[in-house]
Amino acid sequence: MIATKTLPSVAGVTFRPYRGESDLPAMLEVLQSSKDADGLDQAASLDMLRLAYLAAANFDPPRDVLVAEAGQRLAAYGRTFWQKEDGAEVYQYWIVSFVRPDWRRHGIGTALLGWLEQCALAVAAQRGHAATALAYWQVMAYDCETAKAALLERAGYAPARYFYDMVRPNLDDIPDAPMPAGLEIRAVQPEHLRAIWDANEEAFRDHWAEPERQPQDYERWLANDECQPDIWKVAWDTARGEVAGMVLGFIHPEENARFHRQRGWTENICVRRPWRRRGLASALIAASLRELKARGMSEAALGVDADSLTGALGVYERMGFQVTRRETLYRKPIWQAEQRGHAGELETMR
Repeated sequence: MIATKTLPSVAGVTFRPYRGESDLPAMLEVLQSSKDADGLDQAASLDMLRLAYLAAANFDPPRDVLVAEAGQRLAAYGRTFWQKEDGAEVYQYWIVSFVRPDWRRHGIGTALLGWLEQCALAVAAQRGHAATALAYWQVMAYDCETAKAALLERAGYAPARYFYDMVRPNLDDIPDAPMPAGLEIRAVQPEHLRAIWDANEEAFRDHWAEPERQPQDYERWLANDECQPDIWKVAWDTARGEVAGMVLGFIHPEENARFHRQRGWTENICVRRPWRRRGLASALIAASLRELKARGMSEAALGVDADSLTGALGVYERMGFQVTRRETLYRKPIWQAEQRGHAGELETMR
């Protein structure tokens, strides 16, 4: 639990611990108003927050969430959680926070960042992650989130990686990308889901800083509203009976209604190593675009690592996607020399 003496102080604001699911509607209001103010055409949902807060690994909400109240309304909130990078002794301590637009420039963002850093540091010390020099606080910020970027840079964070949002503005002239020989797309059946998950997990191990997946992640994946198997395009090797690659598309009707568009998503694009460099990704994307068009969509979108070693950016550009905005991953090393000496003291924050 949060020790009261560690709470920040900002005039007109009361900081307190997370009280459970009853806080989520007010947190959703803060989250959505923050995105709207920054010009991010993204719609959050209560189900999304429930999934993040009630079923997440390496995250203890009473310990790792801080809420800021102003009057009878939430002004801001933030949380921290950690992940281990797959196959490496590297730990990512994520910091996620949002401030309602009418309470920006009051010092709340700075207070949240400082408190969440110290909370993450205490957890890292308690878990023994001080044994590695590769542990980071990290925060994502879009280019349009200029105030957040400035705050992070003042706090000593530096860009570590860039990611693009890409949009195909229409679903006309979809390239004719044939399926490679020996592979076929099969309609997803319930008995296929675990094999698809395992193939996805294997393929994404080649991505930069990919987090190590947890046992409960499979059930969380199935519960996510982006899990829409009837839209997916999954290629199977007919001789080996194995999943070769996939595009796990989805549609957000509520988000489309909010932003007056008909957008589908071509996400979780991956090909396992034995089937790479044969045009499979392009064939699956083309099939996914046709599926979205048949469902009444007029555009498609995806996200990509700008420096992907698989050449994903070039593939997507050839398939008609265009970069619409950039997101930056900011990192700051946790274990500076002066912090190592005090790591044990910070366990008292727990």
